[in-house]
Amino acid sequence: MTLQTQIGSARAEAAEVLKRLGVADALWTGGARPVRSPVTGEVIGEVHDTPPAEVAKTVEAAHAAYLAWRNTPAPRRGELVRLLGQELRAAKADLARLVTLEAGKIVSEANGEVQEMIDICDYAVGLSRQLFGLTIATERPEHRMMETWHPLGVIGVISAFNFPVAVWSWNAALALVCGDAVVWKPSEKTPLTALAVQALFERAAARFGDAPQGLSAVIVGGREVGEAMVDHPKVPLVSATGSTAMGRTVAPRLAARFARALLELGGNNAAIVAPSADLDLTLRGVAFAAMGTAGQRCTTLRRLFVHESLYDAFLPRLKAAYGSVPVGDPRQAGTLVGPLIDLGACEAMQRALADARKAGGQVTGGDAVEVPGYPDAAYVRPALVEMPDQAEVVRRETFAPILYVMRYSDLAEAIRLQNDVPQGLSSSIFTNDIREAELFTSARGSDCGIANVNIGPSGAEIGGAFGGEKETGGGREAGSDAWKAYMRRATNTVNYGATLPLAQGVEFDL
Repeated sequence: MTLQTQIGSARAEAAEVLKRLGVADALWTGGARPVRSPVTGEVIGEVHDTPPAEVAKTVEAAHAAYLAWRNTPAPRRGELVRLLGQELRAAKADLARLVTLEAGKIVSEANGEVQEMIDICDYAVGLSRQLFGLTIATERPEHRMMETWHPLGVIGVISAFNFPVAVWSWNAALALVCGDAVVWKPSEKTPLTALAVQALFERAAARFGDAPQGLSAVIVGGREVGEAMVDHPKVPLVSATGSTAMGRTVAPRLAARFARALLELGGNNAAIVAPSADLDLTLRGVAFAAMGTAGQRCTTLRRLFVHESLYDAFLPRLKAAYGSVPVGDPRQAGTLVGPLIDLGACEAMQRALADARKAGGQVTGGDAVEVPGYPDAAYVRPALVEMPDQAEVVRRETFAPILYVMRYSDLAEAIRLQNDVPQGLSSSIFTNDIREAELFTSARGSDCGIANVNIGPSGAEIGGAFGGEKETGGGREAGSDAWKAYMRRATNTVNYGATLPLAQGVEFDL
């Protein structure tokens, strides 16, 4: 089903929302960089790029803020993040609406993204009292050895369009309680949401009372702006989310000056449907993971291996879901699939489908959907492609709603095929066989950073460390011990005796 009721101007709605969020008109009007809404295709703002020379000033101001902020006790730093969470709660509806207008997410997903920001703030507030080190056994008498963690410095954040605000919060909430300052370079496709979040941060900082100026900043622009931040010697860590190609550029530049890279890159995620799978549950899990966010999540399900005993029963049900999913304006009640980010993404999808057909794929869906009044928007029906094997087009990630489906007969072979791609972010198995589930999550199973049982690969919670292996970059954000990336570790030995015994029995008597 396709929804075609036109709601109205995205620009007018964006202007109202930005005003309520406290974003000054001068920040999003009159600039040289147009911002288009994928919902309607119209320009909803004109932002001002930050000149590369100004990036250095922003970083210097953030470094000065860090020098002051690191002296603030961590629980007190947590109070600022608590206040940020309050501001996000109060502005949730407006910020989510802006996410919809600028990134094209349906209403529930936009609300979910802002809720994720609130959740990570709650998590970080608790973390501010749990930045634990270790006491380590020492071989020397009257000595104590311990591990301490200290603030790192200015954290650079480069975010992508598909999660325009949540990814910043994963980094910023933790970095702030760890004692760091944050400079954020959002995607040039979604700068308005970043400006709105910065306005909310400034409200929180004003309520906090004594947060140093420059503790959080936004820089706007294209590649040259990001490179200026990546190359600055006072940015010891850059957390970069985006394409593998972007990571290949960022990582060597950071390595050249021995800075840290926290990379969240591509994901060509797979799921295996085993013979014992609950097909009702599996259908829902596959449908959301493959079609949610119009296939534009790094954790989107892109490859599906179905056991040969279930294939002929399951595929017709999945095709029916693909044929009936409501596509249209994400502001419309009932829409489940909104637009692609732009027409370029639509063209890339069509090229991938053409390559799949050449490789013997049978394509269901994938056609353009016209929404009256929005000729410059990119609406498409999600595509399901039955493939004879894992051809080269399947092994590369296309950031669009394409699901490649293949048969399998042996679980070990299915796991091998799942792992036989350059990316290693997320994965799933649908099974009621405990042996299969345990095998999948074992060292012989999925080689991804995320391995799920009876849920899709998409939709991670903030409590676990998020990230993947291989060309996904190896970075980890959000929960578990991901906070350690934003701090520096020191090993300390304290001699409280009157002698000086040396380690390993070394003698050095003068």
